[in-house]
Amino acid sequence: MKIAVVGCGALGSYYGARLCRAGHEVHFLLRSDYEAVRQHGVWIESPEGHFHVQPFCARAPQEIGHSDLVLIALKTTANRVLPQLLPPLIAPQTAVLTLQNGLGNESVVAATAGAEKTMGGVCYVCLNRIAPGRVLPLAGGAIVLGEYDRLPQARTSQICQAIADSGVTCKVAENLTQARWKKLVWNIPFNGLGVAGAAGLDAVLQGRIQPGTALQGCLPTDVLLAHPVWEKLVRELMMEVIAAGRAQGLDVPEADADHQIERTRQMTAYKASTVLDFENGRELELEGLFLEPLRQARQAGVPCPRLEALCAVLTQMAGKS
Repeated sequence: MKIAVVGCGALGSYYGARLCRAGHEVHFLLRSDYEAVRQHGVWIESPEGHFHVQPFCARAPQEIGHSDLVLIALKTTANRVLPQLLPPLIAPQTAVLTLQNGLGNESVVAATAGAEKTMGGVCYVCLNRIAPGRVLPLAGGAIVLGEYDRLPQARTSQICQAIADSGVTCKVAENLTQARWKKLVWNIPFNGLGVAGAAGLDAVLQGRIQPGTALQGCLPTDVLLAHPVWEKLVRELMMEVIAAGRAQGLDVPEADADHQIERTRQMTAYKASTVLDFENGRELELEGLFLEPLRQARQAGVPCPRLEALCAVLTQMAGKS
């Protein structure tokens, strides 16, 4: 396939490099990293073995042109530029697969690409971009992908197989919305509390930052699970997310909370993507990861006091960061 990667940070670079190594014609749409990747390619420095690829590099989507598959790995805070970036890449046969976190991204893509071309993928991976064109995978890598607002099609399995052939575990979801809520069971507590921890435990419990509070360091996953009160908050948030998903008729088992916590204990100390954004002064992905799930929980009639308090603190911190 001819594949365009839109958003070439850690996530886009990793999966794009995997597909490039598997023999696909992969084009990276780049901004600040253009010269580094054009000259030196992409290095994946995996504990399982390093590898290097040289994808095609472009500064504008017109340089890439029509593609068979478009992978979107932009931060959701940049979704406003999709109407400018996507049209030059899209032909009648193109599939557009958003690998972004949270809820609502498929509808944003569909507004430009069309619902029939839109797919979504949920990524279970821990990655660090350690330099331009250099990515360190720490754990995982699996993708669960599905169609936007419809059952899997023939092309769903074809794209899933292409990703699997690149060395990435990939499965097809019958219900993409369900897959997204299952991922939120991890994303909301570890992304949210990782950032909110800088405001302190009292702020998270009370749902507000007191005037004059000095922000401390953010909390990686191992710290959150080593402290009994933080671990309790992790679990309470997970159970609220599970209840909200189940109230919408989605199969999000309560056992997922134990599974996600134990899986995270096995990881090395890891700072979730929202934590890294906050530490680097970037805009936080609040909408799809926190605010929209809270809105849907309220619409389903599920009380989520911990999620409400977390959203309130994160909103305050986004204004301070």
